[in-house]
Amino acid sequence: MTLKTGIKLASVLVLASLAAAPAFAEDEYNVTNGYTLDGAPLALHGMDSVALATLNAATPGVASHTVVHDGVAYYFSSEISAEKFAAEPQRYMPQYGGFCAFAVALGKKLVGDPRYADIVDGKLYLFVNAAVLEKYKQDPEGTLSKAAETWPSIRHAAVGSL
Repeated sequence: MTLKTGIKLASVLVLASLAAAPAFAEDEYNVTNGYTLDGAPLALHGMDSVALATLNAATPGVASHTVVHDGVAYYFSSEISAEKFAAEPQRYMPQYGGFCAFAVALGKKLVGDPRYADIVDGKLYLFVNAAVLEKYKQDPEGTLSKAAETWPSIRHAAVGSL
């Protein structure tokens, strides 16, 4: 194999692996269509997950404060938030990959909107809209219990298959 052929082969393999990671991420995480400059899909509609998970405040993040975790990009409003997330991503990530917790309880993966969130026992849960958040509030324990039971069976399922 010549050097030129080897470089072409390596390039194809790198491109294939980059293409595969976002496709996986889109089924595991609720991400925005399109990709960031880092080549990763964007989580939480670009909102700062540290502010959301600690203050329940939908605070816009910026691309200059990006952390990529598990193939998904998260934007933050400050370097401090980005550093906190990088040190403990599981602490600040939304449950169920950012899909609506109420929908997960029903066996579906619907877009979770950071404007409609709840923090329970230090965990962040997102919901589709205000009406669904209000429905969840009628029985939060029951909804979250059912979502926790259902998530393992749908976690790896493609969004379109549910």
